[in-house]
Amino acid sequence: MLLAGISTWVEIESQTADVAGVNRLMDRVATGYRQAGALVDRIAGEAGAADHLSIAAPWGGDGPGVLVLCHLDTVHPKGTLDRFNFRVEGDRAYGPGIYDMKGGAYLAYAAYRSLAEAGRTTPLPLRFLYTSDEEIGSPHSRALIEAHARSARYVLVTEPARDGGKVVTARKGVARFVITVEGRPAHSGSRHEEGRSAIVEMARQIIAIEGMTDYARGITVNVGKIEGGTAANTVPAHCWATIDVRVRSVADADEIIARLVALRPKTPGTRVEVAGGLNRPPFERNPGVARLFEHARGLARELGIDLEDCYTGGGSDGNFTAHVVPTLDGLGVDGNGAHTLEEHLLISSLVPRMLLQRRLFETLTDGGRT
Repeated sequence: MLLAGISTWVEIESQTADVAGVNRLMDRVATGYRQAGALVDRIAGEAGAADHLSIAAPWGGDGPGVLVLCHLDTVHPKGTLDRFNFRVEGDRAYGPGIYDMKGGAYLAYAAYRSLAEAGRTTPLPLRFLYTSDEEIGSPHSRALIEAHARSARYVLVTEPARDGGKVVTARKGVARFVITVEGRPAHSGSRHEEGRSAIVEMARQIIAIEGMTDYARGITVNVGKIEGGTAANTVPAHCWATIDVRVRSVADADEIIARLVALRPKTPGTRVEVAGGLNRPPFERNPGVARLFEHARGLARELGIDLEDCYTGGGSDGNFTAHVVPTLDGLGVDGNGAHTLEEHLLISSLVPRMLLQRRLFETLTDGGRT
């Protein structure tokens, strides 16, 4: 039963920072694939991070194939299960990470296992990559993902479905920056005029930064965290803030990044520095992505599913691959509540979504559909 299998993954807590927990889940996944005949390569995590798994079906050879991207880390801290345990209420199954994205990651395993148990193979080599750091921007796995994508014909991403079962064919790119302001300290009572407030300068910069948001173009620029000063009676000499940028296209990314790095002080006697860059390039709906979606929509129709696609502002590991190889995202479970204590999947979505993944594995060829 698909839900029973998913529950065993959900009940192994795996917040990104909980390296031991993530690795316990990697153990479970590796064992399952090995028992189903797959070839499993465990890749040690870098800089104290958890491991990754590179998995291949035992058929198809070394040529370009189908790459399935999954991540096993979640945002839920260790101990979340104590107050948000796996449970079923009607068509909903709840639990930390069940929707984002243990449910979809398990369906990829189940789809492969169903092929192996039936003695079937796929036209193209079939490979899976299970990573451990997607929720913090994939700093350690990005190079691994990009290397695997270069030897793939197609990429399928098991992030959760959107808006009632839609797959994702475009995502905003994500850029992250830290802006630092240096001022001049002074006693706020007796020498206030000698100071240059880093916080006042930061406030002026934030007005300009937030003003770069352009909803019509799908550009959002958000100052999400700010910290500064040393004491209530001291003109603050230091202040820093974080900036999150979301853009639809590479051209928009280049424009906003150039504007951010060009920021200059508005208060004489202060200094402004901006550091950072593009974390995830925009996932644009190019012709290759569009053709892959049409192929999936045809398969879904055969399964009695009216499949639609959508564009979303959140990033995924598909952002790293879509400009290199046709990529289809959001192939995981339907549900809602990602990153919250109401996170759930819809049980009724499990079999159809697993079968859609399996049919993609079975039908993708060098020329498209078999």
